[in-house]
Amino acid sequence: MKTKLALRFAGIGLLLATIPLIAHHSFYAEFDADKPIKVTGAVTKVEWENPHAWFYVDVRDESGKVTNWGFELGSPNILLRAGWARSTLKIGDVVTVEASRAKNGANIANAKGVVLNRTGQKLFTGSSQGTTP
Repeated sequence: MKTKLALRFAGIGLLLATIPLIAHHSFYAEFDADKPIKVTGAVTKVEWENPHAWFYVDVRDESGKVTNWGFELGSPNILLRAGWARSTLKIGDVVTVEASRAKNGANIANAKGVVLNRTGQKLFTGSSQGTTP
């Protein structure tokens, strides 16, 4: 009886452990490597959440119109191990971002490179681009 109960709990545990993997997406499902962008603007928001960290930037175009862009980073764990801290990007920091746009044309992208304009420091992004889909 104890063996059957233990096997049931183990099965339920394995099932629950796969839920985050199902929710995760590959780079190629959402972003297009053939649609690179490079923008400069001020950081408006930073989200440290799994499975990916995100930051948002107000970008002004040639006509003066401001558009808020969202940029996907790697997981917070990967960023922390690469030297990031929650305070690495601060609201108001001006950054230059190189990224791959979303396939659906939304103002989101997968960040490949981020430069802090005040220091010139290039930050590791943990981009999933180039990994197997």
